[in-house]
Amino acid sequence: MTLVRFLDPRGELSAEVQAAAGERLLDVAQAAGQPLEGTCEGQMACSTCHVVIDPADFAGLPPASEMEEDMLDLAAHVTRTSRLSCQIWLSDALSTLTVRMPGASRNMMGR
Repeated sequence: MTLVRFLDPRGELSAEVQAAAGERLLDVAQAAGQPLEGTCEGQMACSTCHVVIDPADFAGLPPASEMEEDMLDLAAHVTRTSRLSCQIWLSDALSTLTVRMPGASRNMMGR
């Protein structure tokens, strides 16, 4: 299990949930009521599931693919530790994961 802490754009705790290995961060976030659209339903065709990973946790994640990096180039408020939550699958190697919601998102799919 991974303890996932969700922070709002100001950095204040908005939710804390336990998630099982194998769950996708986007699904965990949406179930916890976080404001992530995931307009493309996790197909990596938009950046509406963009999140900022805490620097202390970022190194524990597998690196982003080139395609994910390309989609992040289109996201709003991108940082060095930005990721698409649809591309993060939780594992037993992650005991905790702190995720901050960006201040805005861009929907390139026009929905």
